[in-house]
This record gives sequence, structure tokens and C-alpha cells, in this order.
Amino acid sequence: MLLPTSGAPAPSGHRPTLALLVAALGLAACDSSTPDAPLAPTAAPSHSLAAAQATPTVFATGLRFPRGLTFGPDGRLYVAEAGSGGTISTRPSACDQVDPPVGPYQSGRTARISRIGPNGNRSTVAFGFPSGINALGDVIGVADVAFLDGQLYALVAGGGCSHGSRNVPAGIAKVSSTGDWSIVADLSAYLAAHPVANPPADFEPDGTWYSMLAVRGKLFAVEPNHGEVARILPDNWRVSRVVDVSATRGHIVPTALAQRSGALFFGNLGVFPVELGTEKVFQLAGDGSLTLVKGGFTTVLGLDFDAQRRMYVLETSHAPGFPTPGAGRVVRLNLDGSRDVIVDGLTFPTAMRFGPDGRLYISNKGYGPPQPGEILRVDVPGVTPEAIATN
Repeated sequence: MLLPTSGAPAPSGHRPTLALLVAALGLAACDSSTPDAPLAPTAAPSHSLAAAQATPTVFATGLRFPRGLTFGPDGRLYVAEAGSGGTISTRPSACDQVDPPVGPYQSGRTARISRIGPNGNRSTVAFGFPSGINALGDVIGVADVAFLDGQLYALVAGGGCSHGSRNVPAGIAKVSSTGDWSIVADLSAYLAAHPVANPPADFEPDGTWYSMLAVRGKLFAVEPNHGEVARILPDNWRVSRVVDVSATRGHIVPTALAQRSGALFFGNLGVFPVELGTEKVFQLAGDGSLTLVKGGFTTVLGLDFDAQRRMYVLETSHAPGFPTPGAGRVVRLNLDGSRDVIVDGLTFPTAMRFGPDGRLYISNKGYGPPQPGEILRVDVPGVTPEAIATN
């Protein structure tokens, strides 16, 4: 499904007042309720940023809408894939559905997790996860992957009755070494029992979970549509809220999680139409308080740090209006407050992570018109494997 003014639908979080805009990742659309005034860029304006410093190369291809990335204990790259949806419906009365124009969803077991070898060869780690496709043709499936104490876990965003998945909820899946998996934390049930203070008009009952990290022996996950960050304890799989972002920030659509020395950070996508330089990165304290780290970003879907404590921000589309092919980029925030464009020309990127080799890996072509997704690899000037290992 193409947007009338650009190249593709946006990852969801949406808003029904913008018909034909929204969907699949849990992102956003037209909204004027954000309580903060847009933050002016805190460094040089975008048109005067230093030119891109690196050219990405294609590391792997043949992926089904790649989303979150992580490196395993084996040093291999693991990729969450949204899949291609299906034809299974839970209408008309099985449960509350997602409202048009975004809903209803139909489901299929087409989401998976892939492992990428040193030469870029892809192999399937686990498959058969629920993948929901909405009325606009956008999909959500496995949103992210993380290792905790050597065990692989998947953030299953495509589950839940409102996504067409009657038997598998949105949740955290534990994945065995043989590829078997089971849901250990039911995030659909958690959302139903713990509503946020300010649910959006474009409400998705099962949420649109997006990003997950293992930090200090716990899992943390971001839900963009309702607007919150949750903590999941592996001893009893209890889910609790770290922060209700909607309560103080409105529908800003939190997306990308990152950590630096055990501290948590997240960026936000914002709402559509895109206004350049209006999105932010926050630091999240254990008590749920938020501290603004820096503003002046656009459509944030990825976040990471290097060992020099420089922050890297993945902007899925640095263009006014709606997500545009070739408008994605990675911006580095330097310690003196200046900003460099490290990579540009990306098409609908959805996530990024530094690897143990010191390179930056990016999920590209992660939403939009059907096409083989890919992983890009970037040699970032001044970043070495030793530097990454100390982060």
C-alpha cells in the first residue's frame, strides 16, 4: 500500500484521522495532543550537518521485513522478522478489533527469527510465530530479539486476538536451541489489566510492541501505541510497568531502546505528518522518571552508543510529510553537542546495533511495499571492536 504523497506506509502507532497512513510497527500518525512544544535542534540545523562519513554495504538479504537485531553468545547476528501476515481472522465477535482504516488484522504463522553467519548467509533459528497484516497491508510479527544468560527470547508483537491470533498472545517467547518456542510472558493480558493514563484514539488492544533489551538480569520492552516501557522478570515472568509515557508526554510513540553502562534510554517516532527535528531521546530511571537527553531528531526507530559515549540515532525518514524511500539516516551526537550524519540514503530502516566487530548493523527495508529486507553493515570511522567491547 503506497501513501499518496510518498513511498510507503509508516510503521504503526497511527491515528484514524489520517486515513491511509499508518501502520505496522506500532508507530504513529497525525496527532496534536503532545504536551511538549517541539524542541528546536540543540546543535547545527540538519541542512548544515557534516556530510555522511560512511557508505553501507549489504551484509545479508532475503529477509521478511527485518526489525530488531542482537548479537548472540556465538558472535552471530540474530534478526527478528515481521513475516507476511496471513488470512486467519478473529472477526466478528471473538474480541475487540483494531478500528479502520488500520484494522482489522488477519494472521498467519509467517514471522521468524534468522541467524546471519560471518559471510552474510542466512539460516532460520525459529519460525511459525504469528504475523498480523492490517487493512493497509502492513505487518507486525517478531519485533525484537535478546539474549539473557545465554537464552534467546523473542518479542512477539504479532500475537493477540485483535491481530487475528486467537491462540497466541502478544508476549515474550523463550526459544530453544532446536527452534521450539513458547510464550512465557503474556503481554496481551498485561495490557488489558494495566491501561495507560492516556490511551490513544488509534488504540490497539494487544499493543504494537517494538523494542526489547536484556539489562541487569531483566528484560525491558517498549510498547509504542499505548506508550509505555515494561519490565519482565525471568524468575516468575511477572510483567510490571517502568513508566507510562502517555501520562506525562502524550502520544509521542516511544520506540527504540538502548543501554549504556546499564542505564536505559529510548527515542520516539512522533506523529505524522513528520515535522523535522521534533523528536527526542530520553533517559529512563529505575523509578520511572524521564530525563530529556537531547531533542532535534526525526522519526527515531533505532538507538545505540559507542565506547566514547557518543549516541547514534536511526531516523527512519528525515523528510517532511510521510516516510520516504531513501530518506533514512544515522545521526551521531558528539560529546561537544555537534552532530554528524554517519549514513544516509536508507530506505525504511527499522533498527540498528553495533556488533562485536565494531561495525554498525542496520535493518533496512523493514516496512513498506513487499520487497526483500536486508541487513546493512557500516564501518564507522573511529569505532573499533575494542571500543565496542568496553561499552
